Amino acid sequence: MFENGLNRTITVSQAETQASTIFLAKVFNWMAIGLGLTGLMAFLVANSETAMQIFIFNPMMRWGIIIAELGLVFYLSARVTRLSAPVATALFLIYSALNGVTLSVILRIYTSTSVAATFFITAGMFGAMAIYGMVTKKDLSGLGSFMFMGLVGMIIASVVNIFLQSSMMAWIVSGLGVIIFTGLTAYDVQKITQIGASGIMQQGESAIRKGAIMGALALYLDFINLFLSLLQFLGNRD
Repeated sequence: MFENGLNRTITVSQAETQASTIFLAKVFNWMAIGLGLTGLMAFLVANSETAMQIFIFNPMMRWGIIIAELGLVFYLSARVTRLSAPVATALFLIYSALNGVTLSVILRIYTSTSVAATFFITAGMFGAMAIYGMVTKKDLSGLGSFMFMGLVGMIIASVVNIFLQSSMMAWIVSGLGVIIFTGLTAYDVQKITQIGASGIMQQGESAIRKGAIMGALALYLDFINLFLSLLQFLGNRD
């Protein structure tokens, strides 16, 4: 039994639920900040011919940004425990901004109406699976492992299709992406909820911030990849 700030006695289960809710709120806040920064950068670059020439139409710069993004994700994932909270936060925000630069081309290829519609559909699907991940009593670790294997296969198929240039393969990969990232959303939210209930809220502000950043990165990637997969089906090209 514990006493909260209002001097009311609460059970261990209630304390864990309260802690996981607070932690999950922090994760979603950072995810929203990352998505907002990505959207802002995509809008600014897409509406600047100079920026498009520098960052998108220049193959060397474009591939340099993509490689930098991959490097940031792997570095942050591998070294987060050794980084300070401000550095981890900065790397996440830099990644979000760079991703906005690379995604700016979407605003040039697809109509703004279809991009907006796809975004709201993605938000609805993401929200539904996030709620499922929070409330379900079923252990989703098996689902997470299965979806991760599917993700590996999807990445391999995408690389192969760079050379094949098959429109059918592209549709199949996008369909797999919708299924995989929908499942991963529920799995990641459940995992983050469990982390919140496991005692991270008593580990100090730095640990909480770094945990929230890593959770935000996972959900950010789920959302962005689900959005891109759906856009293949729902997007109308200019």
